[in-house]
Parts: sequence; C-alpha cells; structure tokens
Amino acid sequence: MRNDQFGYEVTVSSPIAAAAWDKMVLAFLAHGATTPEHLGTVLKEAPEFAMAHAVKGLFFLMLGRRELMDTAQEAYAAALIGAERVVPSEREMGFVRGLGAWLEGRPSQTIQEMEAILARWPEDAMAMKIGHATRFILGDCKGMRASIEAVLPTYDAKNPARGYLFGCHAFSLEETGEYSRAETAGRLGLSLSPDDAWGLHAVAHVFDMTGNARAGLSWLDGREHAWAHCNNFRYHVWWHKALMHLDQGEIDAVFDLYDTEIRSDRTDDFRDISNGSALLMRLELDGINVGDRWEELADISERRTEDACLVFADLHYLMALIGGDRTEAVKRMMGRLQRDARNTTADEMQARLATPGLSAATGLEAFGEGDYKTAFLNLGRARRSMQLVGGSHAQRDVFERLTIDSAIRGGFLDDAEVILQERLTQRAGRLDAYASARFDLIAESKGGWKQAGRLPAE
Repeated sequence: MRNDQFGYEVTVSSPIAAAAWDKMVLAFLAHGATTPEHLGTVLKEAPEFAMAHAVKGLFFLMLGRRELMDTAQEAYAAALIGAERVVPSEREMGFVRGLGAWLEGRPSQTIQEMEAILARWPEDAMAMKIGHATRFILGDCKGMRASIEAVLPTYDAKNPARGYLFGCHAFSLEETGEYSRAETAGRLGLSLSPDDAWGLHAVAHVFDMTGNARAGLSWLDGREHAWAHCNNFRYHVWWHKALMHLDQGEIDAVFDLYDTEIRSDRTDDFRDISNGSALLMRLELDGINVGDRWEELADISERRTEDACLVFADLHYLMALIGGDRTEAVKRMMGRLQRDARNTTADEMQARLATPGLSAATGLEAFGEGDYKTAFLNLGRARRSMQLVGGSHAQRDVFERLTIDSAIRGGFLDDAEVILQERLTQRAGRLDAYASARFDLIAESKGGWKQAGRLPAE
C-alpha cells in the first residue's frame, strides 16, 4: 500500500501504478488528453485496483453514449472482483459504490458518495472533480459551488490540485452569478496551474455573461497553451472564442474557427455535436447562411436518435437533425422521446425528459417547421426548468434565443421582451449584440414604440 500525492493511502503495491495514478488524477483535473493513457498504465500494473476500475466506469458514463453503458458495467464488475482480491479502503469503495449508483440510474447518489468521501478526505481531488462534473451534468450549479467551498480551506499552497480547485470554484461562482469573484478565482487558478483549461474557460464564461466579447477575446488570445493539451474539451474552448467573434459580428472568424478547430475532427462526442449545433443555430438566427455545415452533424445525429442517455445530448442531436432537414429522423426521435417521457420507471436522467425535455424538443420541432406559435408555447413552457438538462448558462442560451425568436416571429412581442429583460438581468444588465438587435426588432415591430425596453426599467 502506498500514499498518493495528497497523502491518502491507495491499495497498490506497484510504484509504477502509484506514479501513474497521480499523473492520471492531475491530467483528469486539467481535462488532459493523456488521462486514459495514465489510467491504462494503472490498470496494467495494478489490475486488481478497484478504485481505478470504478473511475474508468465513471469516465465512460460521463461520455453519455448508449454503447458505453456496457463498458461501464464491465468496469463495475471488474471493480467488484478486484475488491474481493485486494480489499480496498473505505475511501476507495466510495468510488465503486458511486459507479454502481449511476449504473442503477441514480447519479444523485453518486454525488452523495463523493460528498461522503470529501467529508473525511477533503483533499481527494478525484472525488471533488467527479462530484463537480456530475453536478454539472445534472445542472446543479448551487451544489457545485457548495461542494467546492466546503473543501476550499483544506487545500493549502502545497496541494498540487489547488489551482484546479480554484478553477472549479471559478466556474461554480460564474454559474451562480458571482461574476467578479469568478474572474478572480479563475485567474488565480490558472496562475497556479497553467494547464487549467476549466478555470480559463470559466473566465471566458464571465465575459460571455457580462456582454464583454472583446475582453473575452483578449483573455483567450495568447493562452492557447492552457487548452492545447486537452481532450475534446479543447473544441469547446474554441467554441467560446467563436461565440465572442459572433457577438462582434466577425463572421469570417467564426466560420474559420468552426472549420479549422471546432469541427475539424468531425467527432461524434455529444459535447462536440452540441458545440457545432448551437453555433450553427445562433448563426442562422442572425440570418447568416451556414452552407452545408449541418450535413455532417445531421449524419452523426441520425445514428443517435435512440441514445437516450442525456437530455442535453438528445436536444442537440435533434437540433442538428432539424438543421439538416432530416424529417424522418426528427419524427423517429420525437417518437422515442415521447415514449421515454411516459416511462414512469425511468431513471433520474430519463425522468428529465418529461420536464423540461419533451416540451423543449416539441418546441424545437415546431420551430424547424415554421410553426412559431407552437414553438414559443413549448419552449416557453420548458425554459423555467431548462437548468435540469445540464450544461452551462452559455450552452443553454441557444434555447433562450430560440424561445425569444419564436416569440417575436409568432407575434408574442411582449413575452419576448419580458424574456429579454430577464436574460439581461442575469447578464449583469449588459447588452450583447443578440439582445440589442432583438430589442430593436421588437421596437420596430411595435411601430416605433419607444426603446425604453432596451434597458431595465428605472
């Protein structure tokens, strides 16, 4: 038995496995592409290390792909077998139980297992990050923040994960509206861990949410090293940069980033599909022709209509199908969503299909058909609980924009204005280009009605 880099015992005897475990944890915190390589070394050198198998299973579940459920189940079986041969510590068994809970459809119990670990071993950065990531998938921003703030005092200057912890804190602060503190925490985290892509991206979120795209571009420019080492998360950071160029009206730069970075590899990871779909939809809402870029997203999404792992993924697959004009695939997917929404025995993920998933999907379908009244009524019904589909405010903003545009096109001008005001309040009262254009459009539609609606009521 050896100690890890945080001083906690790990039930491995191999020094190679122990060193690879420490490297894997730091790579995971940094969203590093080398994470699976290090984990593979651990499992090769310590095949009976139950916690490593459990972490592998949790990683696969986070990928939100139906075919990987069996792989995660196999990892769980391997963890249980390993636990019989080399008895894990109670801390390590928490990861095994966490994997088992998620496989049973209870990711909230996975979070509870991570919190139980942190209560006794607060410097377990793997438990911290897995809990953080799971809460993100479930849309629990308040829980993310509370969890991080509970362990913050225990991470001193010698802790190798301290910078990554600040990065997680920055993101949770941003998602709960503490923009100034989020920026400070993100900058601090990156100064301690220069490869902390999550913290860097948290600061990018701050600039998005405060309507300061030019400052956001300045923040990202020259810091590419902080995300160049990443797994597919690097595409997401490029996506943020593209959003900033879009807000500045720099469309050529948006398309360049889309083609050379965001969709250069044409991966089928749902997070990458969501990047592409959300960006193309934003462009089209602004009246910009995106050419044939929907086609490859729709091709991939046609193969995912039965996936049913995450509502967030389903909605972006559907968006791609609508953008690519895949009518039959849209109908097929809507049928599956309707069946799943009626399933009273659904797990925690699928239960979110009923509220807000199905309403959002119905609104998307109607928008694609040009039925803006139906689109608005359904998207409007879903918007109050869209947090439950997971993702960030920036990611869910495409649905907010679709709701607003549906309202405007459907003649619900007062409703559109109310939603714009609420969006403006959430964004620290700062207008971005989208909101400014829509307030102007509403004013013109009302026959030159005074533009007091452009700013919060005095």
